[in-house]
Amino acid sequence: MLERHLEAENPANLALWSLRGLTVIDPRLGAEIRQDRLRLLGEDRVLASIPIAPLVARATPRQLGGAVALSLTDLYEAAWRASPALRRAGAERVIASGFEELFNHLDPYSRYVTPAEARSARERRVGQSGLGLRVAARRDALVIAEVSRDGPAAQAGIRQGDLLIAVEGRTLGPRDPGLAATLLEGPEGSEVQLTISRGRMRRDVTLVREVVVPETVTAESRDGILWLRISGFSAVTDRRVATVLSDGFATARPPRGVVLDLRGNRGGLLGQAVAVADAFLAEGEVVRTEGRHPEANRRYRAGGQDLAQGTPVVVLVDGRTASAAEIVAMGLAERGRAAIVGSATMGKGLIQLVAPLPNEGEILVTWSRVVAPSGWPIQGMGVLPALCTSLGPEALAQGLARLNTGEAPMGRALLRQRAARAPVLASEMSALRGACPPAEGRGADLTAARALIESPAAYATAIRGPGG
Repeated sequence: MLERHLEAENPANLALWSLRGLTVIDPRLGAEIRQDRLRLLGEDRVLASIPIAPLVARATPRQLGGAVALSLTDLYEAAWRASPALRRAGAERVIASGFEELFNHLDPYSRYVTPAEARSARERRVGQSGLGLRVAARRDALVIAEVSRDGPAAQAGIRQGDLLIAVEGRTLGPRDPGLAATLLEGPEGSEVQLTISRGRMRRDVTLVREVVVPETVTAESRDGILWLRISGFSAVTDRRVATVLSDGFATARPPRGVVLDLRGNRGGLLGQAVAVADAFLAEGEVVRTEGRHPEANRRYRAGGQDLAQGTPVVVLVDGRTASAAEIVAMGLAERGRAAIVGSATMGKGLIQLVAPLPNEGEILVTWSRVVAPSGWPIQGMGVLPALCTSLGPEALAQGLARLNTGEAPMGRALLRQRAARAPVLASEMSALRGACPPAEGRGADLTAARALIESPAAYATAIRGPGG
């Protein structure tokens, strides 16, 4: 944190905030900086005290980090000896509380992740050792609710709608979804036997657990338009997008437009966001990241091939579109490659570095901000659409009409946004977002997307950009 957090912080304050996390568990404990010393307090006495000087000495961040860690170790040990409440809570809860209080003083996204939460997060990022299926309770049976493409279950011929009768010979019913999940889980490479029923046919299937990456991409062709939805950014999202686009544009009658639906997409891997944007771009800068640490300052450029072959692209966003999804929308809008439709997005434009801990937990430290190629930051403001759908049907109809006459209804707000530079005043953020308030996706988004694709004049105005 001393070396990589987005904003520099006094090492003594970090130590003080961490110690104050112990008070959450045992209110009889306290911590303060007094007379150039960091003091751990009990009910009626000072339990331990260390000089502040070593924590603020002229040294490298790495050396200061070592000094803070050693000092905190001594103070935590003193607190542990003095407090039965800490010992009852256990070491894991003590660690978590110290980190939680510290991160409360930094930014909204830096945080401590417990070992169990860290394992779950890793599974979402890169997949999980499993069978490629999801089970749900339905009336009088457990039903296979979802089957992942190319997972073990799909390869064995299991289909959505099949009934799960037993696992390893243990009969299951509609009240046993939790037990089923426990029995289905296991280490990669291990085997498990399922009894599956389809109609009158019942059979036993032996599956080998493997890493199954969650499916994040779905696609459908309707009325000559390719509707492509991305629900998140996993380790293989870019490959799925590339396959869908390549297959779609290899047909005798390729799509006349692509609608990329990012509504409700809370993000994922930064590299995947850049790769997905790259699938629609042949060249140019997609996004920048800026931070205090030299390695946090990067520029990501497209360097591939426009797999959509220059066809009109409309990106749908809403108030839940965040993080990596905002990067895709912003990158395509900045390059004039897509028209953005919907509402202001969430505005999650800070990037966290994931650092593993010895207890198998993790700390996520915000170390850079996402910045558009033109220089404005996503954090707090979000991405604004060229055509707003959150102001009601009358405003949407007026917006479409103005686009058809060459006038950008969101032009003034987009100009102000692109002129903004970090740190942006809260009042300015509020004013910009008020031009198209964040809202949950709605059917009008789909209607507006189709209208833009069917109107070359309106689409050209929407992608031209403010002042273009």
